[in-house]
Amino acid sequence: MKAGAIAKGIYLLFRGDPYLVTDREFVKPGKGSAFVRLKLKHARTGQVIRDVIKSHETVEEADVEARDAQYLYADADHLVFMDAASYDQFNVPIASVGDGVTRFMKEGESFQVLMWGDDPLAVQLPLKMKLKVIEAPHAERGDTATGATKPVTTETGLTVQVPLFIKSGDHVVVNTTTGAYVERA
Repeated sequence: MKAGAIAKGIYLLFRGDPYLVTDREFVKPGKGSAFVRLKLKHARTGQVIRDVIKSHETVEEADVEARDAQYLYADADHLVFMDAASYDQFNVPIASVGDGVTRFMKEGESFQVLMWGDDPLAVQLPLKMKLKVIEAPHAERGDTATGATKPVTTETGLTVQVPLFIKSGDHVVVNTTTGAYVERA
């Protein structure tokens, strides 16, 4: 693909490894040829690099596919998944996934795992997840004109600010990109 067609969120082969494009800026200076400034994140190590590519140059897109997989459990360094089609188990390094993703994951749930060949690169979360509240303090009376909230802990260990009427045992829907309460389920 031409460098001018690179979009945020795609995977490129750069120096033989897959990199996720996290930021892209097209620059057309008054003098000289146009170029693209890229911020790339290594899919396995998480290392972030910046690079500049002239818009007429070509780059190779990494052949990344999404597979349905069931999350089984986590050990010290890896998340263990089972492929929904072949029932093969494979490990995804926790370092490549990040804490932001693991705090939403429940054992037994199905997720999309991005694979490059046989190497897992990342786990895609749905936009919203339903989580059970396991610990919620009692609501305190006071100024509720501004929509008072309280912190609760979910079954995955995630702490979320919710309205005062949520109690232990309730299920809440949480936005996975922001980590914010959406609604009671």
